Amino acid sequence: LRIFQLFVCSYGGVNACVCLTGFADLRCPDNVSMDSLNTRYVLRWDWPHESAVNQTVTFTAQYLSSHEKYWTSMCVSVLEHRCDFTGAELHYLALYLLRVRANTSQRSSGWVQIRFCPDKHAALGPPSSVRLRSVKGHLEVIITDPVTSSNQSMKTLLDNNLRYLIQYWRRSEEPEKAKVLQTENNVVMLTDLDRQTWYCVRVQSRYDFYNKISVFSDTHCTRTEGQMPYWQIFLYFLISLLLCFLLVLLLSFCFYKTFTLLKSTFCPAIQLPGHIQELWLSDSEKPQLLAPESPESVCELLVMVSAELDAVAVDEHSNTEEQDSSTHGRHGSGDSGVYSTEEDSGHRSDLQMSSRKHREELHDGTLLEF
Repeated sequence: LRIFQLFVCSYGGVNACVCLTGFADLRCPDNVSMDSLNTRYVLRWDWPHESAVNQTVTFTAQYLSSHEKYWTSMCVSVLEHRCDFTGAELHYLALYLLRVRANTSQRSSGWVQIRFCPDKHAALGPPSSVRLRSVKGHLEVIITDPVTSSNQSMKTLLDNNLRYLIQYWRRSEEPEKAKVLQTENNVVMLTDLDRQTWYCVRVQSRYDFYNKISVFSDTHCTRTEGQMPYWQIFLYFLISLLLCFLLVLLLSFCFYKTFTLLKSTFCPAIQLPGHIQELWLSDSEKPQLLAPESPESVCELLVMVSAELDAVAVDEHSNTEEQDSSTHGRHGSGDSGVYSTEEDSGHRSDLQMSSRKHREELHDGTLLEF
């Protein structure tokens, strides 16, 4: 079967595209190709819209096996520029002819035909899953085969010729420095690794018969087990000690700032004057407000002496003295001393009496106002 398949696929060559015009007058589809991965097959093509203006164009796709005589239609009168052949369950080691044409209500184009051999032309997918497990300082890599559209392992279609290329490297390094390991097993143990170190792994599928190479799987990272080196333990101890010191320093600074704020609020450095502080020594000396509902009023005797009245009195007294002095000047010198003395004493008594009267009147007026 392998020799027959090799002969058939070699005869078919690569994807050859041929437009068989016949009696058609409608333009053929362009760029017909098969987009395939494992056993998922999708036929795609392009169509120039300007070749059929104001007309609805549909497409028909068919396939023919190398050991069959009649064509089988897979897509009939579809509007999309694609046709999924996955449901046709094409044999992986067989050779097929695929063709497609354009149709309108009145015309049809010629068939565009290509040869397709899944074993040779279909792309190979990466492993369906990759898992890592740390075991005593080593890494166990568990690989799941790529699967078909029916969830069947691709190894069964490739006669167990499927291999894997494993790349692994430290996470702190670049993938270009990765180590490489090739295997046919699905479970691989990676040894000679550093303990307590993060490693990353990715896997690629390979099929050497047609030199098929898949893309890499997703990158998975994990850390190896084992006892931590002494230098690393000491380094972690120094880092933790430094962090604790910084934390204590931060807490002390916050406590100092809080204490300073409270002290400046409740015990300010600037004190009130002594004569103001004396007012707050006893409750009896503190000023109090009367309650609104108290009917009584508190009154105190207030005696006010006007400075203007005293000034008027002094002015009157000065004028009187000037008049007296002029009068005494016309008398003799012998009697001037006696009269001046008597008149001075009389004027003083009159000034004192007038001052007393002003004070009494002011006092009476103040009491009346209260």
